[in-house]
Amino acid sequence: MKKEYDFSKGVRGKFYRPNATFNMPVYLDSRVRRFVEQIAENKRTDVSAVVNRLLRSDMELVEAAK
Repeated sequence: MKKEYDFSKGVRGKFYRPNATFNMPVYLDSRVRRFVEQIAENKRTDVSAVVNRLLRSDMELVEAAK
């Protein structure tokens, strides 16, 4: 690594996008991951779709219990 870097020609906010969305990485326990992967394989869909479906159904259960 250099002792100093020259940022005199740098542009502030060059890559800033106000409407950009951040997709949070979620790390699943190995047992949960295998379970979700199996469901995704059986339904011929991706893991994200299965996880979203499961979480939505849990959200509905929580809302119904209020």
